[in-house]
Amino acid sequence: MSIKEHGLPGKTLSALVEASGTINASLELPKTLQAIAQTAATVMDAEAASVLLLDCLRNKLVFRAATGVQGDRLIGVEFDAHLGIAGRVVRSGKPAVVIDVHKDKDFFSGIDDQYHFTTRGLVAAPLVKKDEIIGAVEVLNKNGQDNFTRGDLELLQVFANIAACAVDNAQVHEKLKQENRGLRAGQDFSGQIIGHSQALIQALDLCARVAASNATVLVLGETGTGKELIARHIHANSSRNSKPFIALNCAALPETLLESELFGHEKGAFTGAVSQKIGRFELANGGTIFLDEIGDISHSTQIKLLRVLQEKDFVRVGGTKTVTCDVRVIAATNRDIQKAVEKSDIREDLYYRLNVFPIQMPPLRQRREDIPMLVEHFVKVSATQLNVPPPQVTEEAMAMLTTYKWPGNIRELQNILERAVLLSDGRTIGANELPKEITGKTVIQPLDKNDSGLWGYEKALIVKALRENGWNQTRAAKVLNISRDNLRYRIKKYDIKKPD
Repeated sequence: MSIKEHGLPGKTLSALVEASGTINASLELPKTLQAIAQTAATVMDAEAASVLLLDCLRNKLVFRAATGVQGDRLIGVEFDAHLGIAGRVVRSGKPAVVIDVHKDKDFFSGIDDQYHFTTRGLVAAPLVKKDEIIGAVEVLNKNGQDNFTRGDLELLQVFANIAACAVDNAQVHEKLKQENRGLRAGQDFSGQIIGHSQALIQALDLCARVAASNATVLVLGETGTGKELIARHIHANSSRNSKPFIALNCAALPETLLESELFGHEKGAFTGAVSQKIGRFELANGGTIFLDEIGDISHSTQIKLLRVLQEKDFVRVGGTKTVTCDVRVIAATNRDIQKAVEKSDIREDLYYRLNVFPIQMPPLRQRREDIPMLVEHFVKVSATQLNVPPPQVTEEAMAMLTTYKWPGNIRELQNILERAVLLSDGRTIGANELPKEITGKTVIQPLDKNDSGLWGYEKALIVKALRENGWNQTRAAKVLNISRDNLRYRIKKYDIKKPD
């Protein structure tokens, strides 16, 4: 039905035109919704108005914008979608005008009672987007002593049609922004799964079985076995692969910051919260979130995480609004999680929610036949990064690499080969380029007792060469059989400074 067919007076038509410009002035969803509520009250000459959006996943109607004396307090309040006159409008898809709400059997007085507001009459119209009802606009209490009329009902329906288009545009814009943030957060990854051992094939077979579902996955295994890599593999082979993959190491942050990273926070939630922050669950909406070292989170965070797994919603730190999310959760830990449950470090109910589909990643010592392929791959990667030709690994060095116990697994192998490429003569990697942990030979002791292990050995070797050559980088690089650029890269990496 056209606007002319409504017989609306010229003043009202002008108000609608002005309202259309106001509610379409921004693509930011909160601003658009608040503009709809404000202009609805103005156009309808009423005390208050509100916009309620339907949360289909939880079957709730949520106040997303409101005006009037209690408007600010209403935002974020929700109730079951079958309740109230607004619920009837959303269910039926038909507008409603009620002169006296207390004579209407569907009137839900709970909101009035809670916020000390008296609703006398109201008119409500559904927000319809592409034949789908997404919520309702509700206008309360005609100013003065007048009651809402049939003409008011028709006017609000016209207004709601205009508003629904604005909401649709703002929601699409918000979704694209969120997906863009999520995709940017998860794009810095270029790993691939390498190997053909039986242990790896068994793990990949489990990945193939679970990828197509939305089941929660728990990846178990020692540090450095590739748990994040396997999580990305599951995501890439799922129906969510075009959506974000967001990873977070739960052990890397203190409790307060971890909750903010997971769920986001509102402006002013704590000292330093100068603006609203979108959490990882919101960034991952529609996609997958990978929670590494899940066994190290606090009990209070475990409770909030359990709610997300059960209810698919959460509240930002310092906020009151419930945020829904459609996210597939993949968690990982290097701990014996069953023992952690027995010791009450992990809540039993959370464990059962996470352990829907466990996948055990084998340590490198259980897939030694994959080591030559991994060695070749990491040598090529390191050589490319250092801009040098990839050297060949001698049979002696390969034998040592293959028989080593690898307590740090693939991550340790990658670091050792990066160092070996740096130290090689550009043609071969032999036993001399491998650390004493692998060769069993004592080549050089760390200069600093706090610089132990592989990185300490490499740093000590560079410091020794620089010291013996008067901190001349060109001569030190020649002694180390590497280029000056590669030496400068390592000096920066280890923060090596010439002593005063």
